Amino acid sequence: MPGTVTIAGAGIGGLTAALALARRGLSVTVLERAPALDEVGAGIQLSPNASRIVIGLGLGEALAARAVVPEAMVVRSAATGGTLATAELGAAVARRYGAPWWVIHRADLLAILAEACRAEGAIRLETGVTVTGLALEDGAVRLGLERAGEPDHLTTPAVIGADGLRSAVRAALGDGGPPDFRHRVAWRATLPMEAVPQALAGGRLGLWLGADAHCVHYPLRSGELFNIVVILAADAPVEGWRAPGDPAVLARRLAGWPAALREVVARVDGWQCWSLADRPAWFGPERDPVTLMGDAAHPMLPFVAQGGAMAIEDAAVLAEEAGATPDNLAGAFRRYGARRLARVSRIQALARRNGAIYHLKGPAALARDLAIRVMGGGIVASQDWIYGWRP
Repeated sequence: MPGTVTIAGAGIGGLTAALALARRGLSVTVLERAPALDEVGAGIQLSPNASRIVIGLGLGEALAARAVVPEAMVVRSAATGGTLATAELGAAVARRYGAPWWVIHRADLLAILAEACRAEGAIRLETGVTVTGLALEDGAVRLGLERAGEPDHLTTPAVIGADGLRSAVRAALGDGGPPDFRHRVAWRATLPMEAVPQALAGGRLGLWLGADAHCVHYPLRSGELFNIVVILAADAPVEGWRAPGDPAVLARRLAGWPAALREVVARVDGWQCWSLADRPAWFGPERDPVTLMGDAAHPMLPFVAQGGAMAIEDAAVLAEEAGATPDNLAGAFRRYGARRLARVSRIQALARRNGAIYHLKGPAALARDLAIRVMGGGIVASQDWIYGWRP
């Protein structure tokens, strides 16, 4: 029936899209291959371009109760420990962009989105369902499925693939090639804030730039947790999203870094590692009632902290276009893809460029550090085009 959509994937993008579509009067089924909705181990930054969207969906109060508003972003040299730039966040960002800069545990964000979807009568959420194929039948879409190990299928008027970097929907549409490994591996962990040296504790977002490595850290859950991500240059990828990391390897790679950071790294009980990869932005064939969003459409490296934000932006634009022509979702999907392609491609390119800049060494690193010092507190305002975006 017109205005009915099936979303493959119940991650942050898929659930935000479901909620946004339902608020526009569409009926939504969300299929998730995991047996339960859970997310572990990592924080996510919601810059104002994303936070204003989830606030507009009525989630502001719930998110504010679990998020942290960083006071500032501090950029430091991993070689010297010196501060290169400090940019105000907090109230300054809220004034400039009309929305907050939040950092939040992914599990908390996912739980809030799932609760809102379950409370929405127009959304049906199923877990333990894997998409195995896709075919067009008389203007509708037949999804091949697997439920409890048994083959099944679902015929639906339209499909949105929100199923991540290795999207089954993208592969079924004809682009099943492997993602492009970008010779970086991320190490992530959280630990209690009381275990963190005073020099790094508190309400600031930290960014450390080093040779072939960098580190990001910030507080989570009202400052009770310390979220840390270290990204290292790597010759080979690791398997999966939660591969265990050998702390001895990390200790060797960061041997020359400032003592406070090395102390934090030594106190982590367990690291989870994943390879960084992307692929060209693509929203699917223009003629069919099928499209892609988030990492399925435009996976990006984390060097702009916009992966989750772009999925949330996708959800807002998708809902706007689908709500405008619920009886012509193929057309809505074409308009959505046309609106999103240039922006997400630009941010993908910026992320790749930042990845190279963050990991410079020798004279090139000294030149980078000087440029950051000159920019100073304007480092956030220099990206108004990202943070000031509105649907």
